[in-house]
Amino acid sequence: MPETQQLQPHIMANGANSSLGPVSERTVLRPHQIRWLRIVLYIIFGNCGQVSATLLTRLYYAKGGTSKWVGTLVQVVGFPILLPYYFISQRKGITPTGTADVETKPSSLLLLFCVYIYLGLLMAGNGYLFSVGLEYLPVSTVALISASQLAFNAFFSYFLNSQKLTPFIINSLVLLTISSILLVANNNYERPPGVSDGKYVIGFICTIFGTATNGLSLASQQLAFRKVLKKQSLKVVMDLVIYESLVASIATSIGFLASGEWKGVKREMEGYALGNTSYVMILVWTAVAWQVAIFCGVALVFELSALFANVIAAVGLPIAPITAMLFFHDKMSVIKGIAMVLAVWGFLSYVYQQYLDDRDLNAETKNGSEISET
Repeated sequence: MPETQQLQPHIMANGANSSLGPVSERTVLRPHQIRWLRIVLYIIFGNCGQVSATLLTRLYYAKGGTSKWVGTLVQVVGFPILLPYYFISQRKGITPTGTADVETKPSSLLLLFCVYIYLGLLMAGNGYLFSVGLEYLPVSTVALISASQLAFNAFFSYFLNSQKLTPFIINSLVLLTISSILLVANNNYERPPGVSDGKYVIGFICTIFGTATNGLSLASQQLAFRKVLKKQSLKVVMDLVIYESLVASIATSIGFLASGEWKGVKREMEGYALGNTSYVMILVWTAVAWQVAIFCGVALVFELSALFANVIAAVGLPIAPITAMLFFHDKMSVIKGIAMVLAVWGFLSYVYQQYLDDRDLNAETKNGSEISET
């Protein structure tokens, strides 16, 4: 009996350990799986939002919309739908997975104010330039030109963030540049009805500058995180998105009122080809679609990195020409097909370089941790 009593706790302990083993494994694996499920959903909804917003903006112009400032305003004014998640996350104290806030000396309010003003004005200018492009160019052409965003981002990051221009990055720059040049040669083959040669050129130039502005904005955000904000918590990322969107909304509203286009909105709505209700709903859902894309981009920054969010945003660019063929009957000429292949090739070259950089960074981190343990 004494032996039995002595053995019984031992057996119970072994049983507890054996039962805890699978449970602990399940508690480790399940959150990891759920996290990657969230990431996949962010990728899907982010690309859907990006493509939907582009198509809806083009639909606005195709059916009678003429205000460039309205097309710009819907790109930036929908940020209040992010506020509920912002406040909920602050109450729950959510922090990025696998990261920890490092105590650093906070930047001055004046410097933060200047950063938000600068990024907000870039956002407003980028939105206006793309509105002009979507008014005068087919969706497929705008999407293919937008593929050069990665090239511009690499170019500006070279000066602002000391990014190395490796052979793969240079290859990406060359391919995306050739892709844009081919689209210029395609200007006589396809353009929206009623668009003259001059307007087509204006739309092309504005889209190029809009893409460059977006690349500059992304590089500037990276610089702001590194030099001014100094950490990448959810609060910092959401602050950046909300405040820059607020500045962009104010700047766009001032331009909208100063241009006098607000006087013709009622007349434009009454003469809209799809009716008054469709006019309002298209603008509302365009604003929602842009914010879905922005929110998912922020969520990917939160879960992984800003670079990953930028690359995933570029993944949706080839989808837009295909959907434009279905909904707007855009023609896919041989030249445009070659431009798409070159754009995808340049994109893959850029992604492969980032893969090499991440692999080297992980190897350095692993070696550093092994040295610290020894």
